[in-house]
Amino acid sequence: MASPQSELELLPNIGRVTAGWLHDAGIRTAQDLEVVGPVEAWRRVKAVYPNQVTLVLLYALQGALLGIHWNDLPRDLKQRLKSDAQS
Repeated sequence: MASPQSELELLPNIGRVTAGWLHDAGIRTAQDLEVVGPVEAWRRVKAVYPNQVTLVLLYALQGALLGIHWNDLPRDLKQRLKSDAQS
């Protein structure tokens, strides 16, 4: 297995492409992601990659911070994240 390009790839839901997107948006560490939060991180990545980024990334970022797969996020949390991201 190839070694991760960044510590972000050690988080659940974060692969090489997502880590690259986060880097391009100025988020380079897990601590950066935690400080910025999933909604703002999603907005920053969406600004750089408007045609590639979907709400799945938002859920993946929240899951990464919680240490769980994004599909395991409670429905109400997904709704709150979606609402926050679109406001």
